[in-house]
Amino acid sequence: MFPSHFVATRRKGAPSALVICALVALGGCAQPLTDVTGSIGATRRAELPTDEAELRRFADEWGRRFDADPKNKSVALTYAKALHALDRNAQAVAVLQGLAIRYPDDLSVLGAYGKSLADAGRLRDAADVLSRAHTPERPDWTVLSAQGSIADQLGNHEEAREYYQTALKIKPNDPKVLSNLGLSYALSKQLPQAESTLLTAASQPTADMRVRQNLALVLALQGKFEEAESWSRHDLAPIDAAANVASIRQMIAQSNSWREIQSYSEKTKRKSAEAPAPRARLGALTSSATSPE
Repeated sequence: MFPSHFVATRRKGAPSALVICALVALGGCAQPLTDVTGSIGATRRAELPTDEAELRRFADEWGRRFDADPKNKSVALTYAKALHALDRNAQAVAVLQGLAIRYPDDLSVLGAYGKSLADAGRLRDAADVLSRAHTPERPDWTVLSAQGSIADQLGNHEEAREYYQTALKIKPNDPKVLSNLGLSYALSKQLPQAESTLLTAASQPTADMRVRQNLALVLALQGKFEEAESWSRHDLAPIDAAANVASIRQMIAQSNSWREIQSYSEKTKRKSAEAPAPRARLGALTSSATSPE
C-alpha cells in the first residue's frame, strides 16, 4: 500500500519529495493507506499545539496529569491524543487500554482505543474493538470510516467501501471519508472512480492538505502530471510539488506499473462507454458494527 499522503508531516518542517510505493498490484508498504478519521481525538477539551517543541511540552504536562489521575477519562484521552501526534502510538495504546478496562461499556473510549490500535498497526485487534464501539442505534461515522480504513489495509476493498458509504450517509461529503473512499477505489485499480471521488473530496470547504495530495497522487498515477503538480501547489512550494510528482514518475518507471495503469484505465473507459455504471453498494447500519475480518 501507499501512504495516505506523500509529503513530510508538519513536525518535519518543509515538505520534501518521498519515494511513493506503487499501489497497483505492488502493495507491501507498512504504513496505513487511509486516514483513520477521528484518530483518538475523542476529546475537544484541549487543542494540540502545532509546533513540535510545544507539542512535546504539552504531552509532558498531560502525562503528569494522567499520572496524578489515571482514571480521569478526559485527561487520558487528551494525553493519548498528544502521544499519537508524536507518533508514540504504542504508548497511546497502553494509555487507552487501561481506560477501556475501566470503562468497558463507554463507546467513546472504545472508539478511541480501537483507532489507536489501528494507528499502531494492530489491525485485527482494532477491528474487534471498533465493532463494539458503536451500535446500529447509535452509529458513529468516524468509527465507520476507521473500520473502512482497516478493511482496506486487510485487502477487503469492497467491504471497506461499504463502511465509507455508510459513514457518508451520516456525514455527507466529509472530505476525509471521501478521500479514504477514493484511495480505496485506487487500490482496486479503479482510477477514474478514484479521481472523481477525490475531486469531490478536494472541493469541500474543509478539505485539508492530505486530501489534495491524495488527489495529486491518483492524478499522477494516471499520467496527468501537470494536473497533479497543480493540485500539489495548493499546499507546497513549486519545487516541492514538482519533486513529489517526479518521485511518482520515477516509481512508475522503476516498477513498470505505468503500463499496467494505462492499460487498466483504457479498459475502464471503454467499459464505461459501453454500459451504464453499476450502482454503488451501501452498507446497512445494522451491519456497520461488525468486524471487517
